[in-house]
Amino acid sequence: MAAVETTVLALDCAEPEALAEFYATLLGAEIQAMTNADRIEIVAKSGARMAFLRDHGFAPPSWPRPDDSQQAHLELIVAQGDMDAAERQVIDLGARPLDTKHNGGPRDVRLYSDPAGHPFSLRCA
Repeated sequence: MAAVETTVLALDCAEPEALAEFYATLLGAEIQAMTNADRIEIVAKSGARMAFLRDHGFAPPSWPRPDDSQQAHLELIVAQGDMDAAERQVIDLGARPLDTKHNGGPRDVRLYSDPAGHPFSLRCA
């Protein structure tokens, strides 16, 4: 039996309230009751969990600049045919496009940064 029960993807940021709202809306997740003003968690219907931790010295990643490594990013899976609608939603919620030059086709992957600057991609299933 595994000792680990589940996983939580935790992102550092300057404003956890705003970032939790961004991802909760995007993923149809529920914001959990806060027990600590510096940490907010959300839980999606799929069971996926994310946490947002206040970092007063937060500096967003600079990827995809070639002089910096990516380190990590989120891949959000979108149903075939829903990519354009998903792109409109993330931009309406405050995401910023990072790389959209390979849009379209069966391997459509679009790169963005969330409002705090963390990179993520929309990818067709």
